[in-house]
Amino acid sequence: MTAGLLLPTHQHYRGLPSLEAVAQLVADDLHQVEQLFQHEIRSTIPEVQAVLDQIRFYRGKRLRPLLLLLAAKVVGPIQPEHHLLAAVLEMIHTATLIHDDILDGAQLRRHQVTVHVNWGVPAAVLAGDFLFSHAFTLASYTRSTRACQLIGQVTNRICEGEMYQTLRQQHFDLSEEDYFRIICAKTAELTSLACRLGAIFAQAQADQEQALADYGLHLGLAFQIADDILDLIGNEQRLGKSLGTDWILGKPTLPVIYWRDRLTAEQRNYYIQAWQQSRLALSELRALLRESGALSAAWERAEHHVQLAKKALDFLPQSAETEALHALARFTIDRTF
Repeated sequence: MTAGLLLPTHQHYRGLPSLEAVAQLVADDLHQVEQLFQHEIRSTIPEVQAVLDQIRFYRGKRLRPLLLLLAAKVVGPIQPEHHLLAAVLEMIHTATLIHDDILDGAQLRRHQVTVHVNWGVPAAVLAGDFLFSHAFTLASYTRSTRACQLIGQVTNRICEGEMYQTLRQQHFDLSEEDYFRIICAKTAELTSLACRLGAIFAQAQADQEQALADYGLHLGLAFQIADDILDLIGNEQRLGKSLGTDWILGKPTLPVIYWRDRLTAEQRNYYIQAWQQSRLALSELRALLRESGALSAAWERAEHHVQLAKKALDFLPQSAETEALHALARFTIDRTF
C-alpha cells in the first residue's frame, strides 16, 4: 500500500509555504514559548525531575502555540500574554498525550518509550496532573478571568470526551455523530481555543475572533480524522508512535464507522464477533477499509473540514500569517505515513 493511493490530492495547495517557513514567521516568539515551558516544568526533587525531563520528547511540531501566535499576528501584535498562554496550551496538550498513552497502552511516542512504560502508570498519571495544575497556575498570571474560564471549560470538555470514548469502547454501533462529539471535545476545541486566545489578546474584533475560532475548530476536526486514519494505515517507524491502538481497544473511528455502515446485517454480525474475539487482524482490516471505499470517504471528510477552515479565513485580512494558516490547514491531512 502506498501513500499516494490513500492521500487526497492537494493541487490547490501548491505555492503555499512549508511548515518550516510557517514557523519562521513567529520563530522568535516560539523560542520564547519554548523557554517558558522548559523553565516552568521543573522540580527540586531529582527523581521527579527525571520524569519531567522525559516530557520534552512528547513535544512535536508545537501546533497549538503556532496557531495561537499566528492568529494573534493576523489581527494585531503579539503580546507577552501570548507567550504565556501558548505555553499553557502546550502543557495541557502534553498532559493529555501522557494520559492517552496510558489509556491506549501505547509503547512509543516521538520514537521514545512512553512515560508510563519508563516510569510506571502511577508516576505517569501524576506527571500529567502536574502539567494540568501547572497550566492553570500559569494561566492565572494573565489576570484575565475570561482566559482562565475558557481554558478551564475546554479542559473539562477534553476530559469529558476522553471519558465518553472510554465508556464507549467495544461499542461497534458508535454513530458518526458520537464520533464527532468525541473528537470535537478531545482535539478540536483545544485548537479552536488556541486561535481564540491569540485573537483575544491581540484585541481582535468580535467577528475576527469568531472567524479564527471557527478556523481552529475545523482544523482540529480535520487533524483528528487524519490522525485516526494514520492510526489504522500509518507506518509506526515513520510516525514514531504506537499505531493500531484504537482498533485493538475497540474504539471505532471514522474509517471503521464508514466501513461498518457499508456492511450488510449478516456481514456486520460476523465482523462484530471477529472483532470481539480478536480474529480480525489490522492488516485484514486495512484491506477491507480500502476495498470498501471507507478510507477515501474518511479522507474526503477531513478535506471537507480543511475547506471549512480555509473559508473561515475569508473574513480576515490577507497577510503572510493568513497564508500560513492556509498552509497549516494543508498540513493537517498531508502528513507522512
